[in-house]
Amino acid sequence: MTEENMPVKKTFLQDLNRLQFAFGLTIGIALLSLIGFFTLLFRNTGTAAPRTNTNTTAAAAPTVAPDTTPTGPVELTAITDDDHIRGDKNAPVTIVEFSDLQCPFCQSFHPTLQRLMDEYDGEIRWVYKHFPLDSIHPQARPAALAAECAAEQEKFWEFIDASFENQSLLGDTFYADTAKSLGLNTSKFNECYSSRKYEDKIDAHYDEGTVAGVTGTPSSFVNGQPVSGALPYAAVKSLIDTALADAS
Repeated sequence: MTEENMPVKKTFLQDLNRLQFAFGLTIGIALLSLIGFFTLLFRNTGTAAPRTNTNTTAAAAPTVAPDTTPTGPVELTAITDDDHIRGDKNAPVTIVEFSDLQCPFCQSFHPTLQRLMDEYDGEIRWVYKHFPLDSIHPQARPAALAAECAAEQEKFWEFIDASFENQSLLGDTFYADTAKSLGLNTSKFNECYSSRKYEDKIDAHYDEGTVAGVTGTPSSFVNGQPVSGALPYAAVKSLIDTALADAS
């Protein structure tokens, strides 16, 4: 190789190195931008898991639980002896729950209210209202109908407890088996269930919830104060303590 050719080769190699560096830098910037984009996308869509089910189709995007911050007491329909009441009927604090027996969030919330009923014996009463999300829970309404038929024989709450404990089994066979295990008159129960006797009552509960602003389950009201979603035990306990203090 002659001395005249050496500068040409050196210049070519320098240009090639610069080109490789520029190309690598461009790729690096592009990768960082892509990573940043997906990170931002995840942060925007990776919201906290919802605590309620809403009446949407299964193909719809997940719905985030409504804001649980109380916005003021809601005037609900007056509680009567026809309502399903657990606890002392004259208790100073009333929890009205709109629920769906096939709703997984309602299932997780149920033990919370059971625990609070035990701890605040005589101080709170729990009123259960049906709010079946028919479009996503095909067994919600049949389960509610069966529960009402169990109520005819004074076994409403036992049926509700059994349904949440065995939520994956909901269906005609389960309803019949549960009626039998609870000692109900099965002929009377089956006739009641097959006739859909309490369809209008369930619709009335649903309409009542809608008027009160319920859009998903579980939705509860502590002395009229709205509580949306399956709140943890401590949060509900705090609301009850406040309601008791206000009632004293």
